[in-house]
Amino acid sequence: MSSRPPLTPGGSPAGGTDADSDATAGVTALYQAHAVGLIRLAIVMLGDRGAAEDVVQDAFLGLYRHWDGLADRGNALTYVRSAVLNRCRNAMRQRGQRDRHDRQGPGPMASESAEAVALIGEEHQQVLTAIRALPNRQREALVLRFYLDLSEEETAHAMGVSRGTVKSATSRAVAALGRKLKEGS
Repeated sequence: MSSRPPLTPGGSPAGGTDADSDATAGVTALYQAHAVGLIRLAIVMLGDRGAAEDVVQDAFLGLYRHWDGLADRGNALTYVRSAVLNRCRNAMRQRGQRDRHDRQGPGPMASESAEAVALIGEEHQQVLTAIRALPNRQREALVLRFYLDLSEEETAHAMGVSRGTVKSATSRAVAALGRKLKEGS
């Protein structure tokens, strides 16, 4: 449990100090600049907008709670991005444990409405389905490198792996994605 006071509806800490307002200002600025992109990342990883929003909110809450412990606040985005990926992994692991016997394979997720699926072009839906069918590490590498346009080094740092692992996972993901899309056409 954090010793930081709760936020008031206006976003400032109740009975806040300078450190609290610094954390609030820093996390708020980061949220405003990057939350949409991180939610998109989590949607691609999870296929569920509600779960994606929860994952991103939890990551920013964790950043707020640990703001004073950050050695370099310039790395706050890297921290949040890694937290989002870790929470996506946990959500996928929990989902797999809950419905392991009911798994029907990748495709439109149950939480997607018919309208949402219809609005996404058929080709786009095929690509998303193929991406979601990739193994976790390959999917993460592909999404971070090409969807978020991160460098190999940034991707490696976000995933907690070496640059060589990012290269091989990305290469395998692109090859597998090409095969899956050729099979579908």
